[in-house]
Amino acid sequence: MRFFFVVACAMALTTSLALPVSSAESDERSTAAAGIYSLFPQYHARGSMTCDNVPRVCRANGIPGPDCCKKQCVNVMTDNQNCGQCGKKCRFGQACCGGSCVNVMYDPKNCGGCNKRCKKGSFCQYGMCSYA
Repeated sequence: MRFFFVVACAMALTTSLALPVSSAESDERSTAAAGIYSLFPQYHARGSMTCDNVPRVCRANGIPGPDCCKKQCVNVMTDNQNCGQCGKKCRFGQACCGGSCVNVMYDPKNCGGCNKRCKKGSFCQYGMCSYA
């Protein structure tokens, strides 16, 4: 039994030494974390920095949107789970366009997607203008 324990420890040690993290990966991770925290020097990387505590975090580059809903940064003008306001979900077949849930399958002003208008006199069916 002692033999198996020694062999298991030796294998664990060998595996941990054989798979080092490259310096490029560790530098990339540290700069990504430091980038957003450098905007807010009073907060530490280990602390909880959510938008309900620090609303400015939603204005940083690469963040999905400027609004805070349930501790997440979102854009209420385009987010299907928070359309127009936090917690307002669009139904199946709908998309959030300008803060309103619209049926992109049949709406001629948003045919197949937001702000995709059909030409005058044509109709929207199955998300395509004048589908025959």
